[in-house]
Amino acid sequence: MKLIKTEVAVGQILCHDITRIIKDVEKGPVFKKGHIIREEDIPVLLSVGKEHIYIWENNENMLHENEAAEILFDICRGNGMHGTEISEGKIELIADIDGVLRIDRERLKAINSLGEMMIASRHGDFPVKKGDKIAGTRIIPLVIEKEKMERARAVGSPIFEIEPYRLKTAGIVATGSEVLKGIIKDTFTPVIEEKLREYGVTVTETIYSGDDNGLITDTINAMISRGADMVLCTGGMSVDPDDKTPLAIRNTGAEVVTYGAPVLPGAMFMLAYKGNVPVVGLPGCVMYSKRTIFDIALPRILTGERLSKGDFDIMGEGGLCLSCDVCIFPNCGFGKGERHG
Repeated sequence: MKLIKTEVAVGQILCHDITRIIKDVEKGPVFKKGHIIREEDIPVLLSVGKEHIYIWENNENMLHENEAAEILFDICRGNGMHGTEISEGKIELIADIDGVLRIDRERLKAINSLGEMMIASRHGDFPVKKGDKIAGTRIIPLVIEKEKMERARAVGSPIFEIEPYRLKTAGIVATGSEVLKGIIKDTFTPVIEEKLREYGVTVTETIYSGDDNGLITDTINAMISRGADMVLCTGGMSVDPDDKTPLAIRNTGAEVVTYGAPVLPGAMFMLAYKGNVPVVGLPGCVMYSKRTIFDIALPRILTGERLSKGDFDIMGEGGLCLSCDVCIFPNCGFGKGERHG
């Protein structure tokens, strides 16, 4: 790359885009990288303030920003995404499918620590929809050393993956004798059904069990035997003596991952696995609060990820929903606390 006066640049090859910005009118390239400068281009270049321009000179030790951007994109790209057109060393990653964004955080940090290149992304472990922007990447200088891009490759790939939803059916066990007897209307199940529809999950059956922990246990096991991908138990999750759902879930023989989570609303949440089938105990707040622990955990559960207690232990930072007048979740801090690589 060589800097020369614009007036003597006829016949030379531009090594970067030339952008014109007119506020509220125009923002975009007037000439693209690789353009061969003509006599009539000189006044245009001068009109955008380019009294000197960079032209391309071959250098076996250097890469143009766009060539390097392709390498950076390849390092980032995983399953379920594509890149935008390269412009001035920039490529964005766009989701091709619905799913949960996974990020190799150690690799992301390693790339950003190299200098002269950057990757900025949305939060990982949260759902994305087809067409969503996942990340933006950029090579910062016009040219960059090949050796530095080789160091970037050595970090490994991919940095991003989209994990599709694999669990497609759910059974609901609606607890509470007052619901079973028709004393009060079941307003919990419709909330769960609506949340599941958002992820393409079909509720195959809803069974009202009352507060009989033996019946709750039998119902959970029966739903699993009939092929439910997951079982959700609504209510009865507190430590009150007459709340029997946690005991009923334990009595199925399921492995309990957690009973309790450092998230509000949703502290009395329970997750267990009977074989590979998630069994979830949902506290009453899921029925009346706009967003809860269920909204944080559900997408990850639906990918088939087997969550651990450690996954919940780190949710305290960012685990407090502020109950804003206008809810903008997931575009807020709820559930976006400490994360490890």
